[in-house]
Amino acid sequence: MKTRNTLQTLSLQNKTVLVRSDLNVPLDGTNITDETRIQASLPTIQYLIEQKATVLLASHLGRPKGKNNPEFSLKPVAIRLQKLLSCPVIFVEDCIGEAVTEALSKVQEPSVLLLENVRFYKEEETNNSEFAKKLATPADFYINDAFGTAHRAHASTEAVAHLLPSAPGFLLEKEIEYLGSIFSNPKRPLITVIGGSKVSSKLTVLKTLLEKSDKVLVGGGMAFTFFKAQGHEIGKSLCEEDFLEEARSLLNTYQDKLVLPVDIRLAAEFKGGIPITIAKIDSLPADQMGLDIGPATEELYISHLKSAQTVLWNGPMGVFEIEEFAQGTMKLAQEMAGLKADTIVGGGDSVAAVTQMGLADQMSHVSTGGGASLEFLEGKTLPGVAALL
Repeated sequence: MKTRNTLQTLSLQNKTVLVRSDLNVPLDGTNITDETRIQASLPTIQYLIEQKATVLLASHLGRPKGKNNPEFSLKPVAIRLQKLLSCPVIFVEDCIGEAVTEALSKVQEPSVLLLENVRFYKEEETNNSEFAKKLATPADFYINDAFGTAHRAHASTEAVAHLLPSAPGFLLEKEIEYLGSIFSNPKRPLITVIGGSKVSSKLTVLKTLLEKSDKVLVGGGMAFTFFKAQGHEIGKSLCEEDFLEEARSLLNTYQDKLVLPVDIRLAAEFKGGIPITIAKIDSLPADQMGLDIGPATEELYISHLKSAQTVLWNGPMGVFEIEEFAQGTMKLAQEMAGLKADTIVGGGDSVAAVTQMGLADQMSHVSTGGGASLEFLEGKTLPGVAALL
């Protein structure tokens, strides 16, 4: 997917550049508990600094619902950026208007100005054109590097791209390249690992990936809807009764591609520190719930991964937040980390899992977009990307 411009084709030297980054980091008070998104944004910002550009950095944080709320201020991010970057970082207590103009007038050298949360204005989420003009007014160019919000048609991700010469940042470009390759020209075999709790939340992407993949390995809570559709006892495990017919249809249509667990780790309750049993799928006890794939399934899935040239992973194999039910997710993540194949982790809980396990830097690409990754993989047009084409 080619955009009309790239960072390298724009003449950015000594210009003012509005950059939409995804700095929506988790905070504990003013303490950043995970700076993955900040780190992912650095290559584009550093490049612009090297071009002697002045960077107006825009982002949202949390859901302030169109009101100025100090709880969702980006000021802690500015403090962290100052320690990571090789130039001054100035925090601006607004994202439009006089505060921005005044801050720019005081800049003596190329600097980074982090603007306050764009979602302090309700006009951001309504994609208001007048608000977009106010964002664009101080800048010569616009760069979108926020893949995590590219599926939203907001003023700072969509409308503003039509007002200035625009291009994707390095992160957005990388997301498009890796996720787009799954549709355009994947190295085969393409093995998809898909998990999570519900079939319903991933039904469209599951269908798309079944069409594109050589094998789709299913884990997580969604597996039990398929088991119930096959007529198995699933005990107290999660099941979406409304999707049993859809599950049967997928099993019939893609019986040569859809791979289900052969054994399950079970417990009587959804918590750690209690006895665990392992059972084959044709003998799951009625008083237990499945919370992770079993060791035989790990071996089966790893055997498929060993044959892969491309692996896409979206969704954990079990309740990885609880140590006793993290085994399946961990074993598959460790296997992926050692493969010579292209390994793509497609957002959401999968990213949290590989980060928690210290394996993120051993994957070819870890997507920064949860909902955006899913919608892109479904084949949907992302407004923030389409505006750059």
